[in-house]
Amino acid sequence: MLKMTLPDWKIIALVPNYTIELAELCPWIDKILLEPTQNKILTTLNLIKEEKIDYSINFFSNIYNAMLVWKSGIPYRLAPATKISQIFYNKRLKQRRSQSIKPEFQYNLDLAHAFLQDINQPIVEPNAPYLTFSHNQLKRQKNKLVNQLNISKDKPWIFLHIGTGGSANNLSLEQYAQLIDGLYQGREIILTAGPKEEEQAKYLKTLVLDNSNISILYNKYNGLIDFSMSIACSDLFISGSTGPLHIAGAIDIPTVGFFPSKRSSTPLRWKPINTKGNHIAFYPPYREKNKSNNEDMSNINIFKVLEKLKVWIFQHNLNGF
Repeated sequence: MLKMTLPDWKIIALVPNYTIELAELCPWIDKILLEPTQNKILTTLNLIKEEKIDYSINFFSNIYNAMLVWKSGIPYRLAPATKISQIFYNKRLKQRRSQSIKPEFQYNLDLAHAFLQDINQPIVEPNAPYLTFSHNQLKRQKNKLVNQLNISKDKPWIFLHIGTGGSANNLSLEQYAQLIDGLYQGREIILTAGPKEEEQAKYLKTLVLDNSNISILYNKYNGLIDFSMSIACSDLFISGSTGPLHIAGAIDIPTVGFFPSKRSSTPLRWKPINTKGNHIAFYPPYREKNKSNNEDMSNINIFKVLEKLKVWIFQHNLNGF
């Protein structure tokens, strides 16, 4: 939105090391600065000062990055009006994200809207997909995966990511096996696994009744860019509330997400940025009196999920299904 509205402006992103490859994929980012470790803060502060930045938007705010933009002397500093760190900003937007009444990405868009309104710019709204690869890139990646995993390019590919990196509750491996058994029907099932998730993926494969068409793709060897291109080759992406789900959403691959029902982790708050209708979410039944059950993913009935999911797949005429 910012780059489409302000095509001649320079956009600089401050990102942590583990997402720097994703930032490099974004053509609307002109320069990337690496979020510093504690002993590198002064270096980063000097780099920011050298850029002579006019405006900053802190989509996520804490004391550390609030002080960073303040000490950098940036004249316009916008962020959510959150806790004590808001004293370092001269522009604030009340959001109350903890109430989880909007998707997290919408709160970020609200901040971008507020900034563009402050500088009296008519807003250009972007459309999905927000992350794309060329036809030739995807053709090469698909051919590579066909050879690497010994899978058919003529069958639909379902990617299933079993890890969450500890960020949210997830289905059990037994539940995922049930899900795969119900979706198999001649499709290629590709289990994706990050660092330290290989053994889980191997064990899950043993739980599936017919595992002859199940492959395992480890994403730790070739980095996030290669992994993102692999996701872009899929016809359907399934996971818990995790980073790869949001990469798939940005590419606008149809996504299936599994979420807890507790307020801080609801499927509404962590909804991926697919186009309308390209995402479906499942979660435990919400219980007001016994809230611990809202985090218990074993309360998700996979047989009921499959009934709803198969109708959704049919109604949306997913590629090759």
